[in-house]
Amino acid sequence: MTALQQHYQDTVVPALKKEMGVKSAFAVPRLLKIVVNMGVSDPQDPRARKPVLENIALQFMAMTGQKPNITLARKSIATFKLRAGDPLGVRVTLRGKRMWQFFEKLLTVALPRVKDFQGVSNTGFDGNGNYSLGIEEQIIFPEVSYDMVEKIRSFQAVFVTTAENNENALRLFTLLGMPFVKEAGTTRK
Repeated sequence: MTALQQHYQDTVVPALKKEMGVKSAFAVPRLLKIVVNMGVSDPQDPRARKPVLENIALQFMAMTGQKPNITLARKSIATFKLRAGDPLGVRVTLRGKRMWQFFEKLLTVALPRVKDFQGVSNTGFDGNGNYSLGIEEQIIFPEVSYDMVEKIRSFQAVFVTTAENNENALRLFTLLGMPFVKEAGTTRK
């Protein structure tokens, strides 16, 4: 069990039970999964894109500790010179222990390495309690060596929760230690 998972069980669950006025720990919002993905549009030729995606898959494996899937186009779109089955991106879905390890690594190691970090945006909620975080560089994770990286690319991490609304999800992430930006430009702890 990771330190963040222990913190969730020992501190966050009792605090949310008290704030929400529920008696059961199962009624408290929890993190279900984290989906990490990256779409790649260059190079234009799908045959040349395959080795790029395999390199990115190795980087994702180093970051998350789990083998990612290469996503394929579902439909052909002539204006984008895209055929069904062409490789488009890389995606990995983390649950359980790996999810908590990735989240803890993101909070304690990766985000503090971002240059001029002011906090993460609190506008990434979807209305159903899920949170999307865009990360501009894959090299903020120390497991990704500079030799692996041929180009700095951005990727997304989507945090799926059982929260029913944005307010509960925001409170969950705040108690877990997600450094959200305040209106004045400082971080909220």
